[in-house]
Amino acid sequence: MELLQAFTLGTLAQSSLLLAGLFACWVTVPTRIVGILAGFGAGTMISAIAFDLVPESQVHIEIWDTVLWMLVGVAVFMLGDRLVDKKFGTTGVGGAMGIVVGSVVDGVPESAIFGIQIGTGTTISLSFLAAVFVSNIPQAIAPSADLVARGWSTGRLAVLWIMVVLACGVAAALGFAATVALPDAYGDRAAALSVGGLLAMLTNSLVPFAYERAKEWAGAATVVGFCLAMLGT
Repeated sequence: MELLQAFTLGTLAQSSLLLAGLFACWVTVPTRIVGILAGFGAGTMISAIAFDLVPESQVHIEIWDTVLWMLVGVAVFMLGDRLVDKKFGTTGVGGAMGIVVGSVVDGVPESAIFGIQIGTGTTISLSFLAAVFVSNIPQAIAPSADLVARGWSTGRLAVLWIMVVLACGVAAALGFAATVALPDAYGDRAAALSVGGLLAMLTNSLVPFAYERAKEWAGAATVVGFCLAMLGT
């Protein structure tokens, strides 16, 4: 029963990716607004890294262990991004898909943390859950709007985001299963991995994506996103 609870929580927390992605199919979002949303999403992610994920990564492990898993997160993102570049190129669809890869590198460890928290009886942080749900909205709208503009159908885009959301649900279930098999399992390493992957994605994909479309407004939107997320912590 708790395994199903973990899967459900992981899926629901990341379901805003699907909802926001479909929104971009039904509503035409101007290019500058897409850039502003991407900047806002970058700000909320930086806040989540600073105030949620980094503290979470240092509760039970040493700093060197945190750094090691951050580097693993970077490697995972770079590998996924390289595969996307080979298939779609580095611009256009490739640029948008790089952000989708970042969503996976971000969402899977976050969801695993939720499963681990259920398995260890830790109280689920509602502020962290809300931050995950809200930060996913601009993170999904930005690449989805670009993909729709380049000819992707609603069905194709829906399948893409459904696969991401389900992968996060499975990650949450595996996080719970890890606490059953390994009673000393915690979410520290998953949080550190997420930090590394997110920082790499922000630098390589989301921030350049935002600036290309919104110019100087991207920076302002990033600060606003950071501040609003910080107020919610």
